[in-house]
Amino acid sequence: MTTAIDEDRLSDTFAALANSTRRAILARLAEGAATVNELAEPFEMTLPAISKHIKVLERAGLVRRAQQAQYRPCALDAAPLAEVSTWAERYRPVWEARFDRMDDYLRQLRPQMKDRPRQ
Repeated sequence: MTTAIDEDRLSDTFAALANSTRRAILARLAEGAATVNELAEPFEMTLPAISKHIKVLERAGLVRRAQQAQYRPCALDAAPLAEVSTWAERYRPVWEARFDRMDDYLRQLRPQMKDRPRQ
């Protein structure tokens, strides 16, 4: 069964994941919800800069914000990551075939390597 993938959403997800700061933010959110201040802590960036990164993640559907009293903690929404996984899974047969060919090649090289004199 093939799952339909929203190509625009997939593009937004890849664009959001293209930045190392945003990937680090998602890694932190994988541990649990956090405020913008908590997310900004490990970075040498201004709060507005971190907020811009969070907005990109929100637009891609990777982050959602809740309202708790005066706080708006951010939380990870992994659904778009599942879509990336589904998309990448299409290529598993290609990877596996290439790894199998590499294994065959390495097996062919082993006898040649044993016969070589050591330097």
